[in-house]
Amino acid sequence: QVQLVESGGGLVQPGGSLRLSCTPSERIGGLNTRGWYRQAPGKQREFLARIGGDGRTNYADSILGRFSISRDTAWNKVYLEMNNLQPDDTAVYYCRAEWWIGQRSYVSWGQGTQVTVSS
Repeated sequence: QVQLVESGGGLVQPGGSLRLSCTPSERIGGLNTRGWYRQAPGKQREFLARIGGDGRTNYADSILGRFSISRDTAWNKVYLEMNNLQPDDTAVYYCRAEWWIGQRSYVSWGQGTQVTVSS
């Protein structure tokens, strides 16, 4: 099973920016998508952004215009650029990968990286 490792979280002041990275333990070939989610204390995990192998992206309305998902040219690492961060963005951020081999799909989640927005 592919392991995902997130990095780039930390403490940032309101209005600041962070760039999260998601690195798989091995290259995920074939048809696959990558996504970013977050979970704030006492809340359910929520979808933020997704990028497909064709480069198409989609975003949750709550972060549209402030966050941007991208990938490296080798389609290995995936990033989440976060701008104008606000205290409500404080959460654990998770990377997710889904891929298909034949008719079967596989999903892997990272362990999460903490993002805290506070002055």
